[in-house]
Amino acid sequence: MITNLLVANRGEIARRVFRTCRRLGIATTAVYADPDADAPHTREADSAVRLPGAAPADTYLRADLLVRAALAAGADAVHPGYGFLSENAEFAQAVLDAGLVWVGPPPAAIAAMGSKTEAKRRMAAAGVPVLAAVTAPTEADLPLLVKAAAGGGGRGMRVVHRLAELEQELAAARAEAAKAFGSDEVFCERYLPTGRHIEVQLLADTHGTVWAVGERDCSLQRRHQKVIEEAPAPGLDEELRTGLHTAAVAAARAIGYTGAGTAEFLLGPDGRFHFLEMNTRLQVEHPVTECVTGLDLVALQLRVAEGEPLPAPQPPAPRGHAIEARLYAEDPAHDWQPQTGTLHRLELPDTTVEFGTAPGDTGLRLDSGVEPGSTIGIHYDPMLAKVIAWAPTRAAAARRLADALTRARIHGPVTNRELLTAALRHPAFRSGRVHTAFLTEHAAELLPAPKPDPLPALAAALADAAARRAGRALPSGWRNLPSQPQTKRYTDLHGTEYEVRYRFTRDGLVADAHPGTALVLATPDRVVLDVDGRRLGYDLAVHGAQVHVDSCTGATVLTALDRFPDPAAHSDPGALLAPMPGTVVRTAAAPGDAVTAGQPLLWLEAMKMEHRVTAPADGVLAELRVAPGQQVELGTLLAVIHPAAPPTA
Repeated sequence: MITNLLVANRGEIARRVFRTCRRLGIATTAVYADPDADAPHTREADSAVRLPGAAPADTYLRADLLVRAALAAGADAVHPGYGFLSENAEFAQAVLDAGLVWVGPPPAAIAAMGSKTEAKRRMAAAGVPVLAAVTAPTEADLPLLVKAAAGGGGRGMRVVHRLAELEQELAAARAEAAKAFGSDEVFCERYLPTGRHIEVQLLADTHGTVWAVGERDCSLQRRHQKVIEEAPAPGLDEELRTGLHTAAVAAARAIGYTGAGTAEFLLGPDGRFHFLEMNTRLQVEHPVTECVTGLDLVALQLRVAEGEPLPAPQPPAPRGHAIEARLYAEDPAHDWQPQTGTLHRLELPDTTVEFGTAPGDTGLRLDSGVEPGSTIGIHYDPMLAKVIAWAPTRAAAARRLADALTRARIHGPVTNRELLTAALRHPAFRSGRVHTAFLTEHAAELLPAPKPDPLPALAAALADAAARRAGRALPSGWRNLPSQPQTKRYTDLHGTEYEVRYRFTRDGLVADAHPGTALVLATPDRVVLDVDGRRLGYDLAVHGAQVHVDSCTGATVLTALDRFPDPAAHSDPGALLAPMPGTVVRTAAAPGDAVTAGQPLLWLEAMKMEHRVTAPADGVLAELRVAPGQQVELGTLLAVIHPAAPPTA
């Protein structure tokens, strides 16, 4: 029997495992790097062991430190979570060698699936359809997908549309894979841009039972990383579903698999599926399976690790539909750049449960590793939360999830919330026409040009006036005689400026640009306006220089502008600033080089991914202010580009 479990991970997966342990009466031990000293997972565990340092390579990726922490804390078992060392056979063996219980598959099974190239060979031998690797690419093989052999999660992956780009993309993929997985082995396979990513949840015990616990569709992706997942996969007939489940079970049996795992397949437009890889761990998206089956997959992992059989020959059949959206601190409108900063608020109204399932055929689940006050830094994945809705039908689940995201109050770094809601409401998604290029194909509709809305700025100005007039006899802007209106200026995250002009008369609010608008209520944190007979409510919160305005129509972030702006405040048009904090990985140009718009100049590593920084226009690289290995903050001057000299006559 497991009595004390160390989770060799952080964030929401650590909290998720702790929840099950509390229900089962198992003591918990956390590990934490220095940036996580006050993180929720650190505080929630019964005990916690510090891993000195900040970067994952010095902390969560140190197998020796993790085993030492488990022994020091008196733990008798280790759960790896997902990511980090969860699919590292050497770590699993080290845990077992220390006399601890490993909550996962045997090291030999992890090793068998650890290399995608070796996994493909084994699966082909077991009769599982595979997508063959391309060893000598030609024009006929394009487009190609370069993949890391030792890991996934979008790291070390590149799409190649021209053979001339192959060597450059191979080098970039090798560098990223080496940092993420400790191996620079990569391979190529055919890229199916409109394929579907279907995976089968597996559970296997040491008594010969293997469950295929339904399948999930994880096709909505950006940078080859999943964004929206659902169970069951829409539009599969029973023959195809049975074929996927049978192939997944065959894959598990071929390597003597036990515990929880996932067999991933690519479903082509022709209706044929091919094995991609096996994730020898619990998946990020496991909540959708839990919500449609009522199973606690973590509890079943622990049961198998203790040597117990699965509770039945077959798993329960899925009921209803569940959809998960990953809420990331990133800016989809600017190449998905990760965002950093303080998370001031994360509220999801009408949440049914956190980190688990609840009775009823409809509900809303929140799994998050952060809380108000958390700092979103550069060392870890920028996911803030997973929001999961379940309902009797797919349409009902999608509607519930989109509404929950719209009503959520998220104050802090920019997020992908608007893209998620747009995708969930898109006609193609509602009809089940999903594939891995969905977000790219529908980018113009999912990321439309922002439409200026002056009403949130008016609400912000009125709330500001309400805050300032506390204790005054007359409201700010009120005059017994006609006078100049009060003026307030704001800018939103898109750079749109709003000038609000208003005054109060005996008849109430008069806002010059808003005829037909009356004030119903104004407090420092709540404004209600009547616009042509329709009442609209706005909730407001001020965090530093930013004003967050939430309403039923969406969220707006404003910054108050000085009444008399500094005319000297401007930036050099040729200055190239760091779009995010990170570490310079490599450079591709030198001062004096002629560059063209879109040409890569350097790469930044942030949040476990490499981000390309390109020339904004044609010109000459006049200055390069950074070098590989250098850490930079948001807004750091990276380079200066001067316009090319005009040709002489």
